[in-house]
Amino acid sequence: MDQPPSLRKKAVHGVFWSAIERLGPKGMQFIVAVVLARLLTPTEFGLIGMIMVFIALGKVFLNSGFGAALIQKQDATETHYSSVFYANILLSLAAAAALGLAAPWIARFYAQPALIAPTRVLGLNFIFAAFGLIQTTLLTKRMDFKTQAKVRLMAVGGSGVVGISMALLGAGIWSLVFQSLSNTLFDSLLLWGFSRWRPRRVFDLGALRELFGFGSRMLASGVIDVIFRNIYNIVIGKLFLPADLGYYTRANSLQQIPAQTLGNVLSRVTFPLFSEIQDEPDRIRNGVRKALRTVALVNFPLMIGLMVTARPLIITLIGEKWLPAVPYLQLLAVVGLFYPLSAINLNVLLARGRSDLFFRLEIIKKTLIVIALGISWRWGIEAIIWGQIITAGIAYYLNAHYNQSLISYAFLTQLRDLAPYLGAAGVIGLLVYPLNWLTLPAPALLLLQGLIGASVYLLLCRGLRFPEFMEGWAIFRRRLRSIRPASSR
Repeated sequence: MDQPPSLRKKAVHGVFWSAIERLGPKGMQFIVAVVLARLLTPTEFGLIGMIMVFIALGKVFLNSGFGAALIQKQDATETHYSSVFYANILLSLAAAAALGLAAPWIARFYAQPALIAPTRVLGLNFIFAAFGLIQTTLLTKRMDFKTQAKVRLMAVGGSGVVGISMALLGAGIWSLVFQSLSNTLFDSLLLWGFSRWRPRRVFDLGALRELFGFGSRMLASGVIDVIFRNIYNIVIGKLFLPADLGYYTRANSLQQIPAQTLGNVLSRVTFPLFSEIQDEPDRIRNGVRKALRTVALVNFPLMIGLMVTARPLIITLIGEKWLPAVPYLQLLAVVGLFYPLSAINLNVLLARGRSDLFFRLEIIKKTLIVIALGISWRWGIEAIIWGQIITAGIAYYLNAHYNQSLISYAFLTQLRDLAPYLGAAGVIGLLVYPLNWLTLPAPALLLLQGLIGASVYLLLCRGLRFPEFMEGWAIFRRRLRSIRPASSR
């Protein structure tokens, strides 16, 4: 990237610690989820999946788009931060009350009376989360992902202990409820412990109005995004058995761990970084190109790897009772190819202050989702996921298309930049898939596939000299050389 060394260093440092902050807790969450999946049933996971869409929706209202507006606003003052903090507290109380009142309706919608009490208790999530939102915003704006990494790792670890302990005691769905609550509570408490920011005794409606133009469109976009990101859970939970939703949510979680984590890591770094250079489209274009190729280098082989190792992976991790999730995971991995690419392109719109265009795109993409669902649900869950694949591909095209006018980086140019990475990952998939015909125990087969796939992919990247791989390899070698003298003393 054609950037000053300080900005480049900030980007590299931000990516590293953002990756730790996302991958560390995600890895721990993954371990916790594997243990819980072995202790609980698909039905219990399906029931909690029915509720979580409403929790996610409430958290969007809680943030109100002000978090993104504070990051984008370069001259935000303490008055802005304190006013948003108090507004979040008020909104959290309203959201918890609204969810409690809506709990019987939610239970009737799904025809699951057992959902009423867990739904009401989970409303406490909003109140707990409200106290840590400004600290998170400030840390993100400063690209201090190191502190967030510490907070998230400890919060996930503590909540994992709570959830697993309750599952071992036979608490069923309540182990998932209190795992979620304790994670949010620990997160906010730790943010207050690690962050020196405290709200001042000031509340200014004028400051909120300054943020409302950008923030309101982000709120509307966020609400729409959460509804449609979870609309598959809503439809599957309504039309199919809770166990079917459980299979879908487990498969979706396995896909999202690498795909969404990578997308979020780069998005959280590129948004404040692009905002800092928002008036320099050439530099943003170079940054987008590098970010896309970096995420493709890692995400493409991971997603194709999930497609070809789905069966031994699920048997090894969560057991044969989850085998119906295999075809769902294979298809959802295709969706995972697109998510990080779309997220990076969308950050250009936000950094340039085009939340109006962002909102317009969200309306178009969500309309496509409704059309796809309206057509596909009659043929079952696999058909629904095929609809996801189609809409994800169109969404990436739309997100990239608008960057032609903003930073002169067209969709077809992006495809040309990404094609070598997809080709290399595809070769690995073709090499690894036939190993499924071997009559080996699932763990041994998975290990063999992973070793062969990773080894050959690294050799391919080195042979093709992918710029991002070579840069990472050079950094690794420098770090290794710096460790050797110290270890020899």
